[in-house]
Amino acid sequence: MKRVLLMSVLASGMAFGGAVVGPAAIEARQTPAASSVPAGQTSLGSVRIGRAVMANGQRLPAGTYQVRLTGETAGPPAKGQTPELQRWVEFVQGGQVRGREVVSVVPQAEIKDVAKGAAPAAGSARVEMLKGDDYLRVWIHRGGNHYLIHLPPA
Repeated sequence: MKRVLLMSVLASGMAFGGAVVGPAAIEARQTPAASSVPAGQTSLGSVRIGRAVMANGQRLPAGTYQVRLTGETAGPPAKGQTPELQRWVEFVQGGQVRGREVVSVVPQAEIKDVAKGAAPAAGSARVEMLKGDDYLRVWIHRGGNHYLIHLPPA
């Protein structure tokens, strides 16, 4: 067992060029880069929600909505999360905001670690009930990022 541990330590040291790696460097590698997430407000596209759901504690009726990413981060951020990757989206219908909810922004390189199944094609969205009908997931794939919104049924 000690031999396996020693080999692991040596291999990891060689992988980093023999440099000593501190906690800050490890955390930097584990924290996703938020540079590709739009800083301000931007439209993510249009989605059709087939049943009434709850968005931020308010009822959001079935219908077609424009989903708009706001510049407002959701807080306080969870430990280890980049604040820019937890934002608010607005569901807009007829020029009026009908509801708001927190969206998780997942970079393309990390989506396979977060969501099961095939992702929607770039520039498109998928709305689906998750197992057990506990949440309706709105999954938008735009600009190299995946935007995941989870809404409980109303």
